[in-house]
Amino acid sequence: MVAPLCAAVVVVFSAFFPGIDGRLLFASYYGDHMVLQKSPQRAVVWGYGPEGAKITVSLSGPVNQEASPVTVTKGIWKVTLDPVDAGGPYTVNVSSTNYTAILKDVLFGDIWVCGGQSNMFFQTSQVFNASEELALAAKYPHVRPFMAALKESETELPDLIEVKLPWFVARADVLSEFSAVCWLFGRYLYDTMKYPIGLVESCWGGTPVETWSSSRALHMCDLDKLEGPHNNSLLWNAMIHPLLNMTIYGAIWYQGEANTEYHQDKYNCSFPAMIDDWRMAFHQGSGGQTAADFPFGFVQLSTNNKKNIDDGFPELRWHQTADFGFVPNARMKKTFMAVAFDLPDEKSPYGTIHPRDKQDVALRLLLGARAVAYNQKDVLFQGPFPLQIESSQMQINVTYDQIVNVDSSTIIFEICCSETAAPCGSNSLWVPASIMNWGPSNVLLSTSLCNSSSVAALRYAWKDWPCNFKACPIYDASNTLPAPPFVAHRRTGGRNHENELK
Repeated sequence: MVAPLCAAVVVVFSAFFPGIDGRLLFASYYGDHMVLQKSPQRAVVWGYGPEGAKITVSLSGPVNQEASPVTVTKGIWKVTLDPVDAGGPYTVNVSSTNYTAILKDVLFGDIWVCGGQSNMFFQTSQVFNASEELALAAKYPHVRPFMAALKESETELPDLIEVKLPWFVARADVLSEFSAVCWLFGRYLYDTMKYPIGLVESCWGGTPVETWSSSRALHMCDLDKLEGPHNNSLLWNAMIHPLLNMTIYGAIWYQGEANTEYHQDKYNCSFPAMIDDWRMAFHQGSGGQTAADFPFGFVQLSTNNKKNIDDGFPELRWHQTADFGFVPNARMKKTFMAVAFDLPDEKSPYGTIHPRDKQDVALRLLLGARAVAYNQKDVLFQGPFPLQIESSQMQINVTYDQIVNVDSSTIIFEICCSETAAPCGSNSLWVPASIMNWGPSNVLLSTSLCNSSSVAALRYAWKDWPCNFKACPIYDASNTLPAPPFVAHRRTGGRNHENELK
């Protein structure tokens, strides 16, 4: 039976008083109705107990097992279960001589951590067709959400300070407060995989990547000593580091808006460094059970201001890919990206920076997860990206890596007119390059506005708000996956770094 939950309920854990009064406790993010990571990984279970006590952990359900006894050391016990196939329900029983703690209705499946800022925090009750989405909740009892409370810490914590939403069997009244992108991704993933999915939401609106990064990651990008509006690592310490002991399958991320004006030029380092560091830390924290290269998906920034001529959003979109324009790439392996700049929401009551269409975002993340995280073959998850760009006095021929669906446009492509060898930047002269014609996998652009100057660079969709809803000019053959933004200089390349301007 599901315990009643409401928006005001939080669970406060005695994370700094392990084994208080000799009690036997699970760590904060373990509870009834939870999902533990399925085989081939081994789930980690841990908690608090009286110092020196012998602890036995047993599992009963479709398959029974009992782990070897462990001793409570420094107030903490920790057990790694044998691999368990997807399914359930199970009961997890932890016992010592005098005490017992029990978890009921536990399922085994894949656990995904959902992080970022306000577009990940954006609630399911706020999306388009929210009532219909919430009405579907009861049909997904094996997709189990959990939400960490918003807390900060100056030091790395072993456990969460508070839990906002304990693990629950999805139902509309509670799911309404949960992350829409996280829930929809989990729901779509369950439709594909047909086994339990655990969703751990740990995000906070308005936060830059630096506050979710450890001091190690920040040091890699020379950011560890810089001051700013948000103290470095505060949310890593309080909302990510406590989760490291859990075995997880992967993570999805929606963040970057806060970095369009804050250390924007460092994001091509800070974001990949954070991913690398999370992978290392989760792998070590779980005793090697979480993969050292676990899959990491993210949403490329959507839109904010239709009239904005600042390069903050397009530059950040580019830096989200470590300046490759696509993922996976040599710097960001086993990652996947949902392009979202063609999903603006001019009438969003939550501000244009918060589009309500999270369904398409989650569907695009799902495609990336199927291809990258689950190695499903023949799953197209990326829009067209240039393979080769050839420039002449009158036109540019852009050859893409797949069949394209093209509409005419006079403004979506821009060229930089310059005779100098210096790379073009935001202050250079950029003029539109109209789409003149196109073939099955190529687009011809006019260079007439460069007059007597040479074309030094080409960029696509380099605006905060490049096009209206699902109305960009270049998509894949099915007209569902938009071509991502790119910039190509005389000596830069495309997906294989072979398409320099010639």
